[in-house]
Amino acid sequence: MPLSAAQQSIILAPQRFIVVVSGRRFGKTHLGIRQLAYHARKPFQTVWAVYPSYRQAKMVGWKKLKQRLLDLRWVAKFNETELTLDLKNGSTISLKGADNYDSLRGVGINFLLLDEFADVNPEAWYSTLRPTLSDTGGGALFLGTPKGLNWAYDLWNLEKEFPDEWRSFQFTTIDGGRVPPEEIEAARRTLDPKSFRQEYLASFETDTGRVYYAFDRKEHIKTFDQTLPYELHWGIDFNISPMSAVLAVRTHQGLHIIDEISVMTSNTDELVREILDRYPKHRHVCYPDPAGSAQKTSAGGKTDHAILRSAGFTLLAPRSHNPVRDGINAVNSLFCSESGLKRLYIAPQCKYLITSLERLVYKEGTSIPQKGGTNDYTHMGDALRYMVDYLFPITNPVHEPEVKLWTHKLGTNDGQQNYTTRRL
Repeated sequence: MPLSAAQQSIILAPQRFIVVVSGRRFGKTHLGIRQLAYHARKPFQTVWAVYPSYRQAKMVGWKKLKQRLLDLRWVAKFNETELTLDLKNGSTISLKGADNYDSLRGVGINFLLLDEFADVNPEAWYSTLRPTLSDTGGGALFLGTPKGLNWAYDLWNLEKEFPDEWRSFQFTTIDGGRVPPEEIEAARRTLDPKSFRQEYLASFETDTGRVYYAFDRKEHIKTFDQTLPYELHWGIDFNISPMSAVLAVRTHQGLHIIDEISVMTSNTDELVREILDRYPKHRHVCYPDPAGSAQKTSAGGKTDHAILRSAGFTLLAPRSHNPVRDGINAVNSLFCSESGLKRLYIAPQCKYLITSLERLVYKEGTSIPQKGGTNDYTHMGDALRYMVDYLFPITNPVHEPEVKLWTHKLGTNDGQQNYTTRRL
């Protein structure tokens, strides 16, 4: 696939360190693979691509890179576990995860690609990866979408101070030439303004003030006055004090939150009893904290997820947490999109959730929600976030694309389980 004019300008830049922030679907993966191959064409080069995690390295880059180089007949051998390609000219290309960045020390690298670098721990670059380029004089290409004014923003601004060594680019999704304008407009209609600017216009957005800034009680508090459906949806945050859950009804375009449960010094067993006492004749679909597959808030030692399954509840959850920022953006986008579309409403009796939405703020100078202390407003908002992020994600999840969902048969005592596979 040929490079776009924007991508051509990137590869022609003569600086040693190139920082590229772009909208989604700009073609970053294609560009990154091209540059890895380009620098490995010289004999006896060590070329690395580092992703936020090993899982992302394998899911995002490995298959495409391997196929590309096999098609070119450059590969002498490859290692699926190490994600390494040994080329016939003596060069090596390796894909790595920054989730264990201390293990990346001690190698001299001729060219380094950091993919989605805004999600990488900055210490992985400063203390581990930057020294690997010193003895070789190697260069680095940083690719990603902005994530607020974090360390990626600092790197992007180094061009102003060191223009001979650093070059920065900023491109929108449409600059990549891969996404038609009508698709951009579709995203504009479903994303909130801040998320749209960040994800499609590659804008560095400031994380200040309220976390769920798109919530407006004048616009989003609405009584649910229809017949309660058979299937009910629960977002759940496991915590001994308080144990938090929000109840939603699916609407044509989104969700209507109609009830909440907040119990101090509680556990998952008590939460299950409260749900069944309130709604005994309904099917319950739960979107819990993914950590509940290992977490135990019950005296009996069973995991929180196991307790919900034993009660006959259906669980839909990723195998690991998606980035908190993506979940927050999904909630804000559901409250109000760039085009003004509102798809999430809250019943007035959900006072704890409303308080969370109005009072949860970021830690000063960070993109991290304030939590802990006497005024911890995270839990009810987290319960909502887990559900919205699963049902209405704004980005592709990092976790693997299929997951088994376990459902106990209602009305049986033998513990028999059914399961199916759902594509996330």
